[in-house]
Amino acid sequence: MLDQGYSVSEASKSLDVGESALRRWVDQLRDERGGKTPISKAMTEEQQRIQELEKRVKELETEKQILKKAQ
Repeated sequence: MLDQGYSVSEASKSLDVGESALRRWVDQLRDERGGKTPISKAMTEEQQRIQELEKRVKELETEKQILKKAQ
């Protein structure tokens, strides 16, 4: 839809998915392409990588706090 100019109704019929679900996916993809990190599972490879890195940073920060308390 975003790249080829299909309407929501055309794309939903072609893909056999509901229009509301398709709109959510398109909105999420549009946000991701705009640089916004999604709350739900990312669709683009770059956003997936960002989510993985954010998760790892959080894990490392937690480990750091545990080590500080242990000293």
